[in-house]
Amino acid sequence: MTTENTRPGAGRREWVGLAVLGLPTFLVSMDFSVLYLAVPHLSAALAPSGIQQLWIVDIYGLLITGFLVTMGTIGDRIGRKKLLLIGGAVFGIASVAAAFSTSPEMLIASRALLGVAGAAVMPSVLALVTGMFTDQRQRSRALAIYLTCFMAGLTLGPLVGGLLLEYFWWGSVFLVSVPGIVLLLVSGPFLLQDQKSPDAGKLDPLSVVLSLTAILPLVYGLKELARHGWAWFPVVALVVGITAGLVFAQRQWRLEHPLLDLRMFGNRTFSSALTLMFVTSVVGTGTLLLVTLYLQNVTHLTPLAAGLLLVIPNVLMIIGNLSTPPLANHIRPAYLIAGGLFVAGVGYLIFTLAGPTSGPEVIIIAMSVAMLGTGPLAALCNHLAMGAVPPDKAGSGASIMQTTNEFGLGLGIATLATLGTAVYRSNVEGALGSVPPDAADAARESVDRAVAAAGRLPAGQGGDLLAAARDAFTSGVHVVGVVSAVFYVGLAVLAIRAFRHVRNAHGGDDDTTDKGQEIAPVHEAVSVTRT
Repeated sequence: MTTENTRPGAGRREWVGLAVLGLPTFLVSMDFSVLYLAVPHLSAALAPSGIQQLWIVDIYGLLITGFLVTMGTIGDRIGRKKLLLIGGAVFGIASVAAAFSTSPEMLIASRALLGVAGAAVMPSVLALVTGMFTDQRQRSRALAIYLTCFMAGLTLGPLVGGLLLEYFWWGSVFLVSVPGIVLLLVSGPFLLQDQKSPDAGKLDPLSVVLSLTAILPLVYGLKELARHGWAWFPVVALVVGITAGLVFAQRQWRLEHPLLDLRMFGNRTFSSALTLMFVTSVVGTGTLLLVTLYLQNVTHLTPLAAGLLLVIPNVLMIIGNLSTPPLANHIRPAYLIAGGLFVAGVGYLIFTLAGPTSGPEVIIIAMSVAMLGTGPLAALCNHLAMGAVPPDKAGSGASIMQTTNEFGLGLGIATLATLGTAVYRSNVEGALGSVPPDAADAARESVDRAVAAAGRLPAGQGGDLLAAARDAFTSGVHVVGVVSAVFYVGLAVLAIRAFRHVRNAHGGDDDTTDKGQEIAPVHEAVSVTRT
């Protein structure tokens, strides 16, 4: 029987195909952040209300998250290349519609269509990359390149948007995606092999409805609670989402061809990889928000300067990601991931060295160390998780991974960022005795409102409030840094326990008895239709 280690490696066609797949990956991820700097420009042109402005920004990511599971499973049924090309075509059309929107409603609808198209593209790309590269070392390298394209899109989105807005109108931030989509549609049919499940069964419409009813309210509720605090409507949304999720899970167990095969979670490698990615998403998002606030409100940086400085940690994460596959040829994934997580934990501990007057250097060094240490996990967890998924479920597995990351992003703001805010409010309260009531109320809300309120007070009072707010917020950063470090040490222990049976790419001796969990032989008996 042929295994991954003995199948022929990928050739020129697959590597060129990977470059083509990097285009939609970069463009879809860039659309998460490219709009940030354009909001004031489009607001001046379209005059959206406050609620409409929030939906213009949020609906893209919300619908991507909501439709990932459905689209991943559709790709398993109709073919991942076909779904990718359909999604790419819709993404291009929606980008043009967004660029030339003449009303807030048209822009919201265009962004919604972009989200649905992005949900079709993301799991299709990841599943195609996994199927194209069957050799473990080549797959590890290919997935690291895929992740680099995704990270590059997130990192460069605001910079690309800022550059375009310097010379063109706000719609140009959407049109920049069109040439890459055209290249995908022209070259993809020739360079990409289709992959689909030979016996996936019919799509269950009720499962699709239950999936959307579970995911969309959950993500919406988490975002609203993180943004505005406790309120009845987001809590109701969470309850609706959780209830629908339970009904959805029960239905999946009963179906012969479920929309989401819950048996995948019984695989230790897959479930452990999901856990690691989920927790690191929570920590990464929560700490990034606090660091952004710290750079602007404590160290006096402008938003643009803070954004440029934060490119450094992202670049280091990409370096850690790309340097991992060669190391994985000689070192087991468990030790690479755990070692990186320990390094990241040290980075988060460096948060405690940042002070209210220390400048941005300490916090940027801390973030850089943390992101560099996260690189091995980012590079290998995709490989481990997708290697543990049967090929006929690759689209579904990819969608689960990406949905898990999206939930982690939302929960990071709702947990760690909220913890930092709680510490800030507790510490700043003692310094508000001599501050006018309006300014005190503003200071209790957040550090940025405290900074704004201090600017409206007489010099003495304003200086005292500013110093107290910055000191209190720095204390919150310290607490979150320590909590994050503890999380990462725990994740390192989990990685060693969960992946110690997985051999390196050279197939080193395995001293465990858990042979059924090894990456190489998991898929031997499963066929995949490729055309």
